[in-house]
This record gives sequence, C-alpha cells and structure tokens, in this order.
Amino acid sequence: MAKHDPLDTVLKLTKEAEAQAGLQLKSAQLMLQKCQSQLEALRSYRLDYMKQIENYQGKSISASYYHQFHQFVRQIDEATTKQMASIQDADTQRIHRQQYWLEAQQKRKAVELLLSHKAEKKQQEEQRQEQKMIDEFAIQQLYKKPIR
Repeated sequence: MAKHDPLDTVLKLTKEAEAQAGLQLKSAQLMLQKCQSQLEALRSYRLDYMKQIENYQGKSISASYYHQFHQFVRQIDEATTKQMASIQDADTQRIHRQQYWLEAQQKRKAVELLLSHKAEKKQQEEQRQEQKMIDEFAIQQLYKKPIR
C-alpha cells in the first residue's frame, strides 16, 4: 500500500478552495451584470418617458400632469443614482472576489509545484538506487570471474 502524502490532502483542499472562490467570482460577475442591466433599463425607461412627453409639445397639458411628469423623472433619476452606486459596490465585490480567486489559484499551483518537485526528487533517488544496484552487480560479477 502506497504511503499517503499529506501534500495530496493539501492539494485537494486548495482545489476545493479555488473552486469555491471561482463560484463566488462567477456570482459577483452575475450580480454586476444584473445591476448594469437594471441601470440600462432605468435609462431606457427614462428615455421612453421623455419621448412620450415630447409628443405633447405644442399641445396643452395640465399643470398637475406636468408636475407629475417632473416628479416621476426625478424619481427615475434618483433610482438611476442609487443603481450606479449599486454597480460600484458590485464591481468592488467582483474585484475583491477575483483577487481571492487568483490567490487561491496561486496556492493550488504552488502545491502542485511542490508535488512535482517531490516526485522528480523521488524518481532521481530511484534511478540512483537502481544504478547503485547495477554497479554492485557488475562488481560482484567481476570478482566471480575466474582469473586466467
């Protein structure tokens, strides 16, 4: 039975951490996209509303309707401002999670490199032992040969 290397466990844990960080990064990216889509929808809604009011140009509209129009546009502008803040927060979160994912990736690569060096060193030791056995066998064969 092969001896279990503790670095294999460390590698497994770093891979799990990297995968988890990747999922969190993906979630943050989706949240950012959702916030950006909502901002775009607000801007589009405001533009549509402004076009509707332009259709009333030259026509008489009541003061209360005009007041409601301005009130509504102001509400859309406030929502747009809040949405821009949400985008900033989501982007900050995305950057943080991306950094965390990169760090997790670096840890995984470092453990893989350690395992690679360890395997290489083990292979060199095995080759050295094999060569030593071949040399000893050759020496024994030399001593066993009858002298002429």
